Amino acid sequence: MSSTEAGSDSTAETTYTSTADLADALRRAEAAHGEHERRTGERDENWPDWYAAYMVAERSGGELPT
Repeated sequence: MSSTEAGSDSTAETTYTSTADLADALRRAEAAHGEHERRTGERDENWPDWYAAYMVAERSGGELPT
């Protein structure tokens, strides 16, 4: 399974080796995004793009979104 970061200048490609690996990445993104929403004090309507950027950055060693 792979994902290319959308809506970003990066062309990093990310691969997940199993559904369990992808599910774990989604859980980590969910937890980090919860912190992001607590910091901003607002619900993020653009959460799918935030999750995608987080997951690609985490996997590729890039800078994580805040």
